[in-house]
Amino acid sequence: MKKIALGVDLGGTAIKAGLVNPQGKILRDTTVPAEANQGPTHVIKQIIKSVHQLIDGSSYKKRDYAGIGVGSPGSVDLDGGTVKYPPNFPGWTVVRLGDALHKEFGLHVEVDNDANAAAVGEAKLGAGIGHKDFIMVTLGTGVGGGLILNGKIFRGTFGGAGELGHITIDYNGPLCNCGNHGCVEAYVGAKYLTQRAIEKVKRNRRSKILSLAGNDTRRIDPKIISLAARAGDATALDILAETGRYLGIGLATVVNLLDVRVIIIGGGIARAGKPLFNPIKESVRRHVLTPMKDGLEVLPAKLGNSAGILGAAALVL
Repeated sequence: MKKIALGVDLGGTAIKAGLVNPQGKILRDTTVPAEANQGPTHVIKQIIKSVHQLIDGSSYKKRDYAGIGVGSPGSVDLDGGTVKYPPNFPGWTVVRLGDALHKEFGLHVEVDNDANAAAVGEAKLGAGIGHKDFIMVTLGTGVGGGLILNGKIFRGTFGGAGELGHITIDYNGPLCNCGNHGCVEAYVGAKYLTQRAIEKVKRNRRSKILSLAGNDTRRIDPKIISLAARAGDATALDILAETGRYLGIGLATVVNLLDVRVIIIGGGIARAGKPLFNPIKESVRRHVLTPMKDGLEVLPAKLGNSAGILGAAALVL
């Protein structure tokens, strides 16, 4: 029997965990609150609680598990278990998360940055199957990235490689949450995308974005922008096209640097579909070197809402 993986998707609000078989099917899942404001010791207890719920509710023996994979925000050291300064986790500095889980369960544990985990998940179970090299982008609150090179995740010297959201595309551009100006994330991240939408809607109050938000600009988010775009709203389509152009510039930089021709894009904002993907493709092609245009592909991720759990599980499958 091929072994079962335990995948843990660690978020600032919730911890999602699942039992995953080698084919990428979630056999059982659970969600517990992260309660991150109570500090790292409490969050680790919550992770342990979620894993116990899965193990205690199944008929599998210890020998049946390949291990525990964790996708975590923040930088993760190459030792596979040390999480450093994850955003939205008060009190976290350097936390030996892998060691804590191994001590509790006696299983093999792999911890990686959540965007890296998403890349590994797509490589083993999703849109990356058949591609030994690709760039993975996750579009959400921030812009995460992972690099699959020669079939393996590339982590860099200390484990921090793939921060695609913090490529500078305009050093005089808007301030990013990281402290620099003009990062890709400062144009494409959900907060900044929403801010631009609110500004445009204030100038064009007939936009479907506003009506879908119940005439309350505080309710505008990427989902509403996507819905308005699907309904043909010109303002929403313009916002997504602009977003695609900005992201394409950053991605072209990576393509020119690495000569990787396949780009996989996931995350909540990516659900906007063609109104976002077509401008991304056009922008990447416009900004890459001419020899890099051959074989260039921009593909949607396949793991969808389950990407966090499946990506984490794929770390040990």
